[in-house]
Amino acid sequence: METIARRAREMPPFIVMDVLERAKAMERQGVHVIHLEVGEPDFDTPRCIRESASQALEQGHTHYTHSLGSLDLREAICRYYKKTYNVNVDPEQIIITSGTSPAMLLLFSTLLEKGDEVIISDPHYACYPNFIRFMQGRPVLVPVYEEDGFQLRPEAIRKKITKNTKAIFINSPSNPTGNLLSKNRIKAIAAFAPFVVSDEIYHGLVYEDQAHSILEFTDNCFVLNGFSKLYAMTGLRLGYLIAPRPFVRPMQRLQQNFFISANSVVQKAGITALEKADDEVRHMKEIYNERRLYMIKRLRKMGFGITVPPTGAFYIFANARHISENSYKLAFDILENAHVGVTPGIDFGKNGEGYIRFSYANSLDNIIEGMDRIEQYLAR
Repeated sequence: METIARRAREMPPFIVMDVLERAKAMERQGVHVIHLEVGEPDFDTPRCIRESASQALEQGHTHYTHSLGSLDLREAICRYYKKTYNVNVDPEQIIITSGTSPAMLLLFSTLLEKGDEVIISDPHYACYPNFIRFMQGRPVLVPVYEEDGFQLRPEAIRKKITKNTKAIFINSPSNPTGNLLSKNRIKAIAAFAPFVVSDEIYHGLVYEDQAHSILEFTDNCFVLNGFSKLYAMTGLRLGYLIAPRPFVRPMQRLQQNFFISANSVVQKAGITALEKADDEVRHMKEIYNERRLYMIKRLRKMGFGITVPPTGAFYIFANARHISENSYKLAFDILENAHVGVTPGIDFGKNGEGYIRFSYANSLDNIIEGMDRIEQYLAR
């Protein structure tokens, strides 16, 4: 008798983790692998943030906080959104979570009934449709295209809206593409009747143009954000959700039952990140941009297609169809033969097939070595 629940049996793997785990196995056998697959900053967490966490621990801030999160941190987030986007957020609209993944779990648990539809781009962050399906919702895919900078087209979204549409999910800057949605497109999407869910985790990591929060255009929205990417705090697991007021109390009840509260020590460090880490963040951005420009130049020289250069996050989503139509096979072949970890485009949806995602969240020396290895691999 099958005893494993269907929702667990049907959960697809996160392919980038399969690549990483194979790379780690190769490293244990003495192979030197260049990691361009993982979307994790290679920088140390800024010193002021680490010192703040240490002080919080020493000062005994090791107990439960309010289930919505400490008021001090929620107020700091409000000030940050006012300073950055000139929008007013009430602390009572914010739920502090252990990263943005629990925030998505709370959000879709509260928003979706069985059969409700959420419109997402294709390609998209690999886990989005899995959260939606886990809550018995249905992801509705809208293809986005390289020649358009992988931007959602409002007219394509309009065609997908039905009586079952509950939300439109946007992510700008985007994982996997690194591209930004234009202000006009975000404004057009915000005008549609359903809720808009905006994943803003890569905000701040923008090298050209400007990222816009969905809160600039509508209150009928949910914002996902956190500290992992901008502040190099991935392992500290701190995120947050900004929600319309009627949804906060139901999500708070879920938080109380499932998570109680986010880590109290890390919440103290989050305040420091928002208020004192600007110089360190500026330095990291300068280095990311240097890597971005170098990688674009090298990949184009090798024949990879990059029609619209990405201007945010730390990813390049490059067309590799001149090499192979099977991105999964190609990614593992590059790993086994060039000893460079990259992520197959199929991990991000059907429309990502034929692409490879390269992460420049690694040192420039390692990126140069990785590009050299791939160039030699292609020459063979």
